[in-house]
This record gives sequence, structure tokens and C-alpha cells, in this order.
Amino acid sequence: MSHTTRNSGLLWIALAACAMLPGVLLAVAGLSAPDPLKALVFGLAIIGAAFLLSWAAEAAQLDFSQGLALALLALIAILPEYVVDANFAWLAAEDPAYGSYALANMTGANRLLIGIAWPLVVGIAWLRFRRRHIELEPGHRLELVVLLAATIYAFTLPLKGTLSLIDMVVLVSMFGFYMWRVARMPAEPPHLVGPAQLIGALTPSSRRLATAALALGAAAGVILVAKPFAKALVNTGVALGIDEFLLVQWLAPLASEAPEFVVVALFAWRGATSAALGTLVSSKINQWTLLVAMLPLVYSIARGQPDALILDARQSEEVLLTAAQSLFAVTLLLNLRLGVLAAGTLFLLFVIQMVFPDTRLTVTALYGALTVLNLARLALEWRQGRQAPVEIRL
Repeated sequence: MSHTTRNSGLLWIALAACAMLPGVLLAVAGLSAPDPLKALVFGLAIIGAAFLLSWAAEAAQLDFSQGLALALLALIAILPEYVVDANFAWLAAEDPAYGSYALANMTGANRLLIGIAWPLVVGIAWLRFRRRHIELEPGHRLELVVLLAATIYAFTLPLKGTLSLIDMVVLVSMFGFYMWRVARMPAEPPHLVGPAQLIGALTPSSRRLATAALALGAAAGVILVAKPFAKALVNTGVALGIDEFLLVQWLAPLASEAPEFVVVALFAWRGATSAALGTLVSSKINQWTLLVAMLPLVYSIARGQPDALILDARQSEEVLLTAAQSLFAVTLLLNLRLGVLAAGTLFLLFVIQMVFPDTRLTVTALYGALTVLNLARLALEWRQGRQAPVEIRL
């Protein structure tokens, strides 16, 4: 590695750390400041942490399979969402209104991931490289199986009208199986550039230490600033007269998902579009299993006894809509690719149900109809031999 490349890598790491430091200090010191200023400082901290996480994840592929490295990256990058939603679930033990906020935050985060982040990666690939679709590596078939299983199970929640500890056990088991399988996949040498290349050039022991330090330091920073960032952003929105429920469902998740969005945008901008989309699919599994499972657990701990969150009519509709979106998204990836038209459809349907909340059931039906049509199209293509069916191996 040249001296210039080494210095450039160190400079980028230092800049990312400097962007994160003021937000961490502000959160730890608990200093008072206007909410818009807090949102800005905490937002910069999250962006700095996201850069550090992306470099750590790239270097980690030298020691782990890409699937496991991306799964761990996805888990760390959405830590803010866990912190914010756990806070709502805890407060729900004293005020049932927060139970509604917890479900709204969870469904909003899940739909944002597919409705915004997936199209974002495809959009970057098209704008920067004129690629009309993104290919997923064959190893990502496992993610599709787990995501499909979690999605099918999610359809039972509105039918039961509750989110209980039994649901937690089922969903955590799915996530555990997923992590067990990706951990067994072989590691492949990645193509590293920038700070990741600097880390990768170290001796194995030094590389692992540096990777762990970056990942843990960034994760700690994210955890410290996540809750005050979301709070400052929501308070700013309230001061501007925006409805509080909509802030909880959309603005707070958008803020807490910021590390994930920045990480995958960086991957896509550098041409690692398959890794970017793979990270998002892994994040969806995280949020559709662990995030959902966490809610009844935290609620029960706060209550001091086993208990379940009750889903009212609106919350049931929200979960049903989220499950329908997830099912449609899975069918779009059955041929291991996501094109511009498919990504545009995901984005358009997301915008419709976000801008017009009363269209929940209508958009749910649209997702269902499009899922059936897409499956019929794939079956016809497979029958005509235009593409081979996806072989799923566990």
C-alpha cells in the first residue's frame, strides 16, 4: 500500500470520528440546546458512525462470510431503531397510548426500509452506472426464505389481535436459524478500497482488533445519540405543527434508520450494489423478527409479568399492510434481481399510503394483487424457459 493511500485512509477515518464526537459529547453531557441544533449535531454523529460501520463491515469480510458480515452490519446499523422502539414499549406499561406508538414506529420502520431504501439503492445504481437492475448473489437465497417465513407469520398477528411472548419465541427462533446458517458460509476475499483497504492490509490480529474497535465504537456512538436524535427531531416537527402520530410512524423511524441508509448508499455509490441490497434484505429480516419480538419482551419486563401488546383495528391494519408490502417485495426478488420498474412501484405505493393514510386497506389489496400478478409472470417465464426457477437450499 502506498504512503498516499495510507494517509488518505487515516484521514477519512479521522473525519468520520470527528463528525461523531460532538454528538456523543452532547448526549453524554446532557447539555441544553435548541432542538433543531441537537437534531443537526446528532444527525452528523450518526452519519460519521455509519461511515465507520461500513468500513468495518467491508474489512470483516476477510474473516467472515459476506452474508455474516452484512448481517452483523445490518444489526448494528439499525440499533437506533431498537433503542427508540424499546423506549415506546417500556412506556406503554404505564400509558397504553405508547403501545400504539411502539407499533406505529415498528411498522413505519419496516415499510420505510422497503419503500425508500430498496428503491434508493436501485436509483443510485441507475444514476451512477446506468444499471437497470441489481443482481443478488445466490447466497442471498437464504435471506429470502427467512424473510418469507417471517412475513407469512406476520399475517397471523392481525388475526390474533395481540403481539405476545409466544410470537417473540417464534420470531427469535427464525432469526437464530438465519444467523446460524450465514455463519457457516465460507468467507471470500473482498475487493477493498479506501479506509477498508487500510484496515485489510494489517496483520490478521491487528486487522481484527481495528475492525472490532471501529464497529464497537460506532455502535456505542449510535446507541448514545439515537434516542436524543429521534426526540429532537420529533420535537422539531411538533413545533412546526406536524401530527405527533405521523412523526412517530415516519419521522422518528427515518431518523433512527439514518445509519442504515447512509451505509447502503455508500455501498451503492462505490458499485457494491449487490452488497447494498443484501444488507437491506438482512436489515428487513432483523426488523421483521428481532424488532417485532423485542416489543412484547420489553413490555412484559416493564409490567413485571408476562403480558401481550393489544392490537386495535388501526394497528391490525398497519401490520397487515406491512406484511403485504413485505410479501410483494419477496416475490420481486425471487429471480434474485430488483429492477428500476419494480423499485419504482415499491416507492410509489409507499408514498401513496404515507401521504394518504386512509388508503391502508386499498394499498394492502394492491400489494396482494400485484403479488399474484408477479408470481404468475414468473411462472410463465419459468415455463417458457426464459429463466430458471430459484432453487432454495437451506
